[in-house]
Amino acid sequence: MIALGLEQNMAGPRIRNEADPVALEEAALVDQARGGDLAAFSELVRRYERRVYRTARHIVQNDEDAEDVLQEAMLKAFEHLDSFQGNSKFYTWLVRIAVNESLMKLRKRKSDRSVSLDESIETDEEPIVREIAVWDDNPEQRYSQTELREILDKAIDSLKPIFRTVFILRDVEELSTEETAEILGLSIAAVKSRLLRARLQLRERLTRTFKRKGDQILGYV
Repeated sequence: MIALGLEQNMAGPRIRNEADPVALEEAALVDQARGGDLAAFSELVRRYERRVYRTARHIVQNDEDAEDVLQEAMLKAFEHLDSFQGNSKFYTWLVRIAVNESLMKLRKRKSDRSVSLDESIETDEEPIVREIAVWDDNPEQRYSQTELREILDKAIDSLKPIFRTVFILRDVEELSTEETAEILGLSIAAVKSRLLRARLQLRERLTRTFKRKGDQILGYV
């Protein structure tokens, strides 16, 4: 089972990038919050709550559960600040807690029959090479940005959690492969494998969507 997401103590001194003023400012806020400064913790929450909520929303797929996840993640982060040693970015540590809370939400849904993210997976998965139709038109020329966002969000939400979560962390939140692997408790190879499958599935579903919508438009001409 994936751990709560509380960073384990590691040997050696904590390393900070002295040349990065943003990292130094964040480290100072964390130290102040660890000392009981609620204003400092509130500033950390302000910086990351929208990104954490967006990640949770993509995983749990409804606003109410995403709000619950956000609140629980922030509360647990505050309660366990002493466990954060600074060996990774604060956001990486925070989103790890949020992802774990999101997966717990999914497990509690009796109707959810998907495979949990902590279940082992073979990285040499079955061949996934397939014929994918080429988009005849540039989608950006046919649809507005709002329509494209709605189409993409719907396609992402249709992915199974084991693929959706990896895609969100890597391609939406733009975390590194290493950070994603750390957050989910997976090997780097497993992250790469799941990300590839997620991207291919999205491409296939978006292709079908654009083709179907194109046919509908042509039907009115």
